[in-house]
Amino acid sequence: MLAVSFGSVWLPLGHVWGILAEPFAPWLVDVTWSPVRASIVWDSRLPRVAMAVVVGAALALAGAIAQIVTRNPLADPYLLGVSQGAGLTASLVMVLGVEVLGMVALPPVAFVGALGVLLAVLAISGRSGSVSVLVLAGLAVGQVCSAGLSLVIFLQAKGDQAKQVLFWLAGGLGDARWDALAIPFVVLVLAVLGGIVAGRRINLLHAEDDAATALGVNPRRFRLVMLIGVSLLAGTSVAVAGGIGFVGLIVPHVATFLVGSDARRLLPVSALLGAGFLVGADLLGRLLASPSELPVGVITSAVGGPLFILMLLRNRRRMG
Repeated sequence: MLAVSFGSVWLPLGHVWGILAEPFAPWLVDVTWSPVRASIVWDSRLPRVAMAVVVGAALALAGAIAQIVTRNPLADPYLLGVSQGAGLTASLVMVLGVEVLGMVALPPVAFVGALGVLLAVLAISGRSGSVSVLVLAGLAVGQVCSAGLSLVIFLQAKGDQAKQVLFWLAGGLGDARWDALAIPFVVLVLAVLGGIVAGRRINLLHAEDDAATALGVNPRRFRLVMLIGVSLLAGTSVAVAGGIGFVGLIVPHVATFLVGSDARRLLPVSALLGAGFLVGADLLGRLLASPSELPVGVITSAVGGPLFILMLLRNRRRMG
């Protein structure tokens, strides 16, 4: 409610509650606001908050899954290069084809780029089933996409196009629309339900592969399926909100501290915490730069960077 209330135009909380309640219980509401304020809530602020909830939950869930299946507490949901692939195709649209395709085409085109990188990584890694090979392939393909992105910006960007691409890559929710939520929301719901149903099998990945095999799970195949899910979650998030870092890295550790490492509790709690974290980060970005805004990716990096350093120092002391 605070995220809906605050912005370039401040809306009293009472007005926000009334605007949201009016379509469902008009007899309980005394309309004291203008149609313009109602439009701000329904067409601008609420889609933005909903986008933050979906993207934050998806990134945190992807991070929790990635850290479990790779047995790496510092794993990131973008480890397969999907964010770089989405960024490359999105930049091509903004720089080369925005006049033809328009900004409406940006999310689906970025999503196609993320899926294309995922297929390339799977093709390179082959049937080895090795997490190391898969991650290294993702890093390599991601670096190629990053190089392509730099070439697009330096060779083709004109006027404010470079600034537009960089702002999008920094992560932002300013262009949130209800219709852009469809694919990320469906992917998120399926991932949460799948994670809860497969929670017992996911827990087996904490152990060695031999132990998981003895309990009836093919660890290589199951790990591959989980990493594909991570890529889809991260890819759909990047497609609609740009590159937002550190949510999938930091939030799962907070969830683990609160509820433990059991995937049946860890995954839904990570999603809830990620949603709340991104809503708060977006609100902070709007308040700090009002009446303008800071990209939400800048806020999450400013918060997540120092926490990441603390995690590295803590792990170094343990290893030492």
